[in-house]
Amino acid sequence: MMTQPLQSATYELPDALEANEFYQRQGWTDGLPIVPPTEEQVRACLDAAGLSPGEVIGIETVRQRPLVAEKVAINAVMAGCLPAYMPVVVAVLRAMCEPEFNLHGSTASTGGSAPFIVVNGPIRTTIGMNATHNVLGNGSRANATIGRAIRLVLLNVLGCIPGQLDRATLGHPGKFTFCIAEDEEDSPWVPLAQERGIPAGVSAVTVLAGESPRQLMNEWTQDPEELAATVAAEIRHNMLTYSVWPGNYALIVPKQLRDIFAAAGWQKQDIREYVYRYARVRRREWATVGKKNIVDRGGGPEQEFAALRTPDDLLVIAAGGPAGGFAAIVPPWLGSRSRAVTKAIVTV
Repeated sequence: MMTQPLQSATYELPDALEANEFYQRQGWTDGLPIVPPTEEQVRACLDAAGLSPGEVIGIETVRQRPLVAEKVAINAVMAGCLPAYMPVVVAVLRAMCEPEFNLHGSTASTGGSAPFIVVNGPIRTTIGMNATHNVLGNGSRANATIGRAIRLVLLNVLGCIPGQLDRATLGHPGKFTFCIAEDEEDSPWVPLAQERGIPAGVSAVTVLAGESPRQLMNEWTQDPEELAATVAAEIRHNMLTYSVWPGNYALIVPKQLRDIFAAAGWQKQDIREYVYRYARVRRREWATVGKKNIVDRGGGPEQEFAALRTPDDLLVIAAGGPAGGFAAIVPPWLGSRSRAVTKAIVTV
């Protein structure tokens, strides 16, 4: 079978250092060094995902911009991805191209969200993803480069350049990379992807347009209801100081708190239902955070706002290191204007 030729421009540069300087001058990076994308490496990524160079992975529907496999593979190599990571990158982009994710709005907004990626299933261990220590931080090539590949695609294929299409006022560090795996092996709970309709044993990604994570701590109780109350309080604080509109929040629960919930017989659904009942604020509470000028607007000071439209809006994820009474909330970009999307990962 004849190999389909690559269509992208090629550049002859003396070494990797000059390649990096060239890419920096062209504005093709996120500010960090890149891996020069040779044809051999690009083809290896395409082959790993079973894609031809010209295949369209998805379309950003507002501007009708296609995500062509060759361009995605180039950016995956630039990010430092190994070919085995490419099926995950492709699944993430397919999820982000679903209308409910609102790819254009979430990447162009002044709110400055980033795609928060959670990976489930066997591929996590196959490619060496991190689900435990420092899970939201550095240290894992797979976590770091998969998330970074998505950012480079947004920059170089969709033109989400800061100050141009990307109008983020602040942004946050997740705009470099924001990708974790769920700790399925050390959790008594059903994995996130299975909860969202993916069959057991099938690898999948869930993507949420998320703001910066908010870390919380409660080491003074063994009562699961008190732990859930701390979670609800953090979400209420986000509603008062950032955005009150309901949408998909993500809750990352490391092992120490997870064990307390499990010992009391709490499942993910119990946490979701508690947070749905108690993560609510009234308009009058805005006066306590410097927003008294909007208390008497709209529905009046007793108007109630809920963080979640239904309990299922809360994505509960088992991840993080084994010690410390910590958890983290990832708030939504702008309520339900962008919905979390889950997609199976297609491997060859």
